[in-house]
Amino acid sequence: MTFMKSVIGAAGALALTAAAALAEPALIFDLGGKFDKSFNEAAFRGAKRWSDETGNSFLEIELQSEAQREQALRRFAEAGANPVITMGFAMADPLTSVAPDYPDTKFVVIDVSWLDVPNIRQVAFAEHEGSYLVGMLAAMASKTGTVGFIGGMDVPLIRHFGCGYAQGAKAVNPDIKIVANMTGTTPAAWNDPVKGSELTKAQISQGADVIYAAAGGTGVGVLQTAADEGILSIGVDSNQNHLHPGKVLTSMLKRVDVAVYDAMKAGENVETGVFTLGLAENGVGYALDENNEALITDEMKAAVEEARQKIIDGEIKVVSYYENDSCPVLSF
Repeated sequence: MTFMKSVIGAAGALALTAAAALAEPALIFDLGGKFDKSFNEAAFRGAKRWSDETGNSFLEIELQSEAQREQALRRFAEAGANPVITMGFAMADPLTSVAPDYPDTKFVVIDVSWLDVPNIRQVAFAEHEGSYLVGMLAAMASKTGTVGFIGGMDVPLIRHFGCGYAQGAKAVNPDIKIVANMTGTTPAAWNDPVKGSELTKAQISQGADVIYAAAGGTGVGVLQTAADEGILSIGVDSNQNHLHPGKVLTSMLKRVDVAVYDAMKAGENVETGVFTLGLAENGVGYALDENNEALITDEMKAAVEEARQKIIDGEIKVVSYYENDSCPVLSF
């Protein structure tokens, strides 16, 4: 039986069940909920896979506010959960405050790679590499010569996605136009499908006929509106091809599920430090299945597979947004 959250009182204090006294792994989902069909849901799939395979349970909580981040970390650590797995870059500061107080507890954080704390496993992804590949597919599928990018919260991580996407698109068509928008500047941007729909319609009015959504739960609105309006979309993190079969060109896979599964499998012995997963490690990629196979021609697949190998071999260098806080081919 997995642990379910309980929020009580105006301060949003967390209540833990007696099961938390056991040394089980714990999973703290980011804002947007574990069934966001994207980032958080990928983490849940990894945890569920571990649970199904082992017959063991894990603790979990879906955060409802920023204030709960540190609360959840401390409550799980005090209850003996190990490791405590956290989702998203917004956990960086709370972990810096909490992890040193519990040196015998292993913490895992997804999308963070800059903390100097010995008992944290930091897992980052080369999102720009996977985004490069789906950018190529977008350019090859576009009939208008204009493609779109809709990000969630305007942070360097999401610009990292967009920068890789633009480079891939321009590798196919140097003259392609790329329309880019962010949903917002607060965590609410991860769960605003209505705003995602509005931005999609605005980009369509500018000629975009393929739109990549890197926006968590907001992306559900992007994919829905793209399908309704007769253009193609690109999903993110999880394989979202099935949400609108034949209308989602592909999804940029970010194997958060594997990162969570591996951490739970290792348990208290999980290795700490910084780990970056890119194309070479199968940490990112693109989705091809029965839902989109009619949209990806053999020529498209061959071109993308060639680029994939060249990136792995170092023949193609995908510029990282992080390198200079800017993108050479896209303005946000």
